[in-house]
Amino acid sequence: MFTGIIETVGIVRAFVRRPAGARVTISAATIAETARLGDSLAVDGACLTVAALAGDSVACDLSVETLSRTTLGTLRVGTRVNLERPLRLGDRVGGHLVSGHVDALGQLASRLPQGEGAVYRIRFPESLAPFLVPKGSVAVDGISLTVAALASQHFDVAVIPYTLQGTTLAEKRVGAQMNLEADLIGKYVARLAAARTAGPPTGELTLTALKEHGFA
Repeated sequence: MFTGIIETVGIVRAFVRRPAGARVTISAATIAETARLGDSLAVDGACLTVAALAGDSVACDLSVETLSRTTLGTLRVGTRVNLERPLRLGDRVGGHLVSGHVDALGQLASRLPQGEGAVYRIRFPESLAPFLVPKGSVAVDGISLTVAALASQHFDVAVIPYTLQGTTLAEKRVGAQMNLEADLIGKYVARLAAARTAGPPTGELTLTALKEHGFA
């Protein structure tokens, strides 16, 4: 579990394709110095596992599924990526609860300066629509942001200078794809609402009902 508050930006040092996916090596001294094999690490919002350590770098394996559902398949040597280690019990949640499971790919439609910050307009697929609400949370390339405005096919996020300086957002060009993850609590609420609509007239929350609707 993550919070969407990016700790540091790493640099891809190697990206090697394999029959069953790929391995990416990322230089990030602040992450590598305390990382252990098997640790989780969010890379541009996708939860990966630390598979190897060497000096100031960590290496993670990417499955075919991850390559097909995220932007990580486009990584190249020199690419900068947003990094976040998992939330520890007792930590403050500065952003929102982020699982690191990318729901969909979005596309940067426009970027307009707003003082020292900027407003980003991001197109999203129809499948994500039920989980987005005005003033709700959304993770964009692993960054916890607030939906400032919402339309049927795009949403706007207002990005403050601190976030522009501490993430890769300032480097994104119009047309770039971005990893999107809807708010975890919102997804559960939507699923429960759908199950309640299709469930028994009484709406009783029983083990049988949960099993019928895929919750147990």
